[in-house]
Amino acid sequence: MSNHALKLNSTLELQRFLEDKALALSDNKRLIVAISGAPGSGKSHVSQSLSNSINQVSKKSEVFSMDGFHYDDAVLKEKNLLSKKGALETFDVLGLKSFLERLSMNTEANVAVPVFDRDLELSRSSALIIDQSIPLIIAEGSYLLLKDKPWGDLQNYFDITVMIKSSREVLTERLIKRWKSYNLNPDEIDQKVFHNDIPNGEFVNLNSINPDIEIIN
Repeated sequence: MSNHALKLNSTLELQRFLEDKALALSDNKRLIVAISGAPGSGKSHVSQSLSNSINQVSKKSEVFSMDGFHYDDAVLKEKNLLSKKGALETFDVLGLKSFLERLSMNTEANVAVPVFDRDLELSRSSALIIDQSIPLIIAEGSYLLLKDKPWGDLQNYFDITVMIKSSREVLTERLIKRWKSYNLNPDEIDQKVFHNDIPNGEFVNLNSINPDIEIIN
């Protein structure tokens, strides 16, 4: 890991950087890039936009999201964690690690991974097939770059690490807009934004490794 992050001014610069890295790969090799950031930083949007742009000519990349490893609401209720959904303890980190290991080894013809459905608020098992021929995997999620175990073990599978930074004001505005779109009432929005999302984002910023690349979004 680098001590000083390479600072890029746009996602276009990141796209070109990743395309160059992917082109330099030898046959049957795979590059796994981790994109992290606070809730509302835009990491999911950036990751998908990068993948879409890279795939315009030929399919070379796939997005693998940490959100697919959310515990189900029934499990969270049993653990009294439903109000904290999105906090690091509400994810199956060891399940995530096992899939990263499989994707990194790239010895299987394809790997079926879970995908989180925001409309249904649950993870759909085996909802995405990642083919062995895909050379670039863009892994995205808030906690991918945390220093401490067991999360810190995930970094064994990342070739490049990226952190997306946003100001608290920008994050707050985006998060309020996000939860309004789900028709939540003001008290529910307040709970999610100021008692869950923003504290989780501050935790990410304070407890993550120094990334290889940093982008302001």
